[in-house]
Amino acid sequence: MSINNKNFTKINISKDIQNKLGLSINYINQITDDFILILKDLIKVREVNIKNFGTFKTIYKKERIGRNPKNNKIYKIKSRKSIVFRVSKNLNKKIN
Repeated sequence: MSINNKNFTKINISKDIQNKLGLSINYINQITDDFILILKDLIKVREVNIKNFGTFKTIYKKERIGRNPKNNKIYKIKSRKSIVFRVSKNLNKKIN
């Protein structure tokens, strides 16, 4: 994979797949977009585990008090949903 910057984008994924498979970039972009849409829909409903890659999970954060570090102003942070990703052991070993 050719990651030149800190951000890993859909374009990076599509270009890497295109280089490996030799298919058109438009076709690869459509597959990548469809995969991400399916993943988003599944994460809303339940925990998603992709073998040898990791687990996506929705968590609920409670309302809490926050503070702006620049001016020390205190404000309330609303409760919200958040997505957590945990890397699988196999992927973690390959990265390290």
